Amino acid sequence: MSAPILTKDPVVKDRRPRRPRAGAPHLPGGEFGKNLRRNITAHGFLIGAVLCFAFFSWYPIVREFLLAFQKTEDGRVSWVGWDNFVTVWNDPAFGQAWRNTLWFTVLALILGFVVPFVTALIINEFRHGQGYLRLLVYLPVMLPPTASVLLFKYLYDPGYGMFNEILGVFGVPAQQWLQDPDTAMLSVVVASTWMNMGGATLIYLAALQSVPGELYEAAELDGAGLLRKVWHVTVPQTRLILLLMLLMQIIATMQVFIEPFLLTGGAGPEGSTTTIVYLIYQYAFNFNNYGAAAALGLLLLVLLAGFSAAYTRLNRAEQD
Repeated sequence: MSAPILTKDPVVKDRRPRRPRAGAPHLPGGEFGKNLRRNITAHGFLIGAVLCFAFFSWYPIVREFLLAFQKTEDGRVSWVGWDNFVTVWNDPAFGQAWRNTLWFTVLALILGFVVPFVTALIINEFRHGQGYLRLLVYLPVMLPPTASVLLFKYLYDPGYGMFNEILGVFGVPAQQWLQDPDTAMLSVVVASTWMNMGGATLIYLAALQSVPGELYEAAELDGAGLLRKVWHVTVPQTRLILLLMLLMQIIATMQVFIEPFLLTGGAGPEGSTTTIVYLIYQYAFNFNNYGAAAALGLLLLVLLAGFSAAYTRLNRAEQD
């Protein structure tokens, strides 16, 4: 049998290396070049994010560290060592600011940590309308913080505020919510809790919805009531989220500024709402002592970083 007759010439692939087009960027060869060409868009977005983060986060931290050991007079910068820290330490408001900040943190944990979790438990029990309830809870977070604080300032007004109107219905005399040193900090905590509880509530709600329903059914068969189911089922299953939110809330409450600044003018009656961040604000913008402001900010940074490191180590040791 004769061989088949080819009607067309076989196509021979040109294996010669192609020259790059004019104006095309030259990328390195090898495996690294292939990965770079494949991920060049992702690298571009990543570089932009890193530059923004470095400029707006890392640079201020380095600048604050340098300012803490410097003093500026008539445009001349000089190194003063620990003098700024000594100035801050000897300030009579230093101890009061720390006490007020810690007191605010304790109150904020009692209200701002428990209330969102209980709210999430209640919303999770609804079979219908959860979307509307989530929107209602998260609505204060979407409002500008200044508008929310001014709303509470109106509610706290001793003359025509709604809170005193409610007390008057029950025959309770009007209260000086923001003018009384005994109630000023608690009033600030209530406003802060209402403003910021929406995000925490949604996180808790998502964690609750991931708990298997079989665990609750088993607890009911064992005769567990509502509180026992929450304590023995819900809390252990959402423990990691609860601990993470606890850490984040402590860090956030230690840096409180907007609420006391707008509600009580910052210091409050007899300095009852003076916080560390407000004292930093005073040093920087009222006293023009940027070195002392940076020193106090550095102390706060070290404290929060130490607390975060201790929390991470204890959590890791417990998991091991």
